[in-house]
Amino acid sequence: MPGGRAHQDLVDPFGRVIKDLRISITDRCNFRCTYCMPEEGMQWLPRSEVMSFEEIERIARIFVERYGVRGIRLTGGEPTVRAHLPVLIRKLAQLEHSGGSIDLAMTTNGATMRLAADGLRQAGLQRVNISLDTLDREKFHRMTRRDQLDNVLEGVAAAQAAGFDPVKINAVIERGVNDDEIVALADFGRRQNVEVRFIEFMPLDAEGQWMKDKVVGQDEIVAVLSAVHPIEVMPARGAAPADRFRYLDGGLHGDHDAPGAKIGIIPTVTKPFCGDCDRVRLTSEGEFRTCLFATREFDLLSALRSGETDDQIAARIERAVATKWAGHQINQVTFTRPSKSMSQIGG
Repeated sequence: MPGGRAHQDLVDPFGRVIKDLRISITDRCNFRCTYCMPEEGMQWLPRSEVMSFEEIERIARIFVERYGVRGIRLTGGEPTVRAHLPVLIRKLAQLEHSGGSIDLAMTTNGATMRLAADGLRQAGLQRVNISLDTLDREKFHRMTRRDQLDNVLEGVAAAQAAGFDPVKINAVIERGVNDDEIVALADFGRRQNVEVRFIEFMPLDAEGQWMKDKVVGQDEIVAVLSAVHPIEVMPARGAAPADRFRYLDGGLHGDHDAPGAKIGIIPTVTKPFCGDCDRVRLTSEGEFRTCLFATREFDLLSALRSGETDDQIAARIERAVATKWAGHQINQVTFTRPSKSMSQIGG
């Protein structure tokens, strides 16, 4: 806690210490990405059922000050559609654990970053991941159901200019959809000097169309890239979800430490990283989830609104973490898809 007081580790049944909290701040989005939500018919949460900034801050403070959580990532929906977002950023940026300030990041589709980047950076946001699954305008429209490619590309440049460090690109690769652009996306990262992170297609699409044969696995992505740009594995970084690689030539800038000289691959399906998972999640309506693929949620918002103390909320969190699975079991016949889509859980 601030002032040098020791925190209490939040440990799951398998000895994993929780250090990362993902907070969805809205279920609303200005895109309709095919792997995330349906084109029409989404029923948005009433605003009264969505956590207020003060409620988000209070729950986040418990995680940071009591349990030493070091990283908070804001997600959605699309977080930038939440009004007055810099106000929330300022609140969260002031949180401190016993080791200092938190690492505050956000995942965004980037469509409004050309307008929002400076304000978010000044408010205290440190890092951004921008979703960009294709560089082809027609394909972008098919995948997102929006004609916003130019705005996203401008958003990447605006995020860099605002001083976010680093800016990363998230690209979900789906066979038969955009797997022909793996090299093109990597080359974009090399030119733009941003780290591209390829993400395996996961069973969280709202329309339930996911099939394992649509997954382009890490080994295949590495093989495709290596045929054009030889790469080598980088040392693992703790519980980070991405396996990281770097170009042997140091990228276009010849600098092995530059963002554009690195790529990441998140192999959720083919090489699950559950054994090192230190993440938990909070949905926009205040439901606590111990795994992205969890089938059970724990209602913290109702408890908070009913007047429970921080100690009581913390006890709920500890009971929930005690149910965290060893792994998501996507590759097992017993796997059950979550009832919510990615946009409803928070990416």
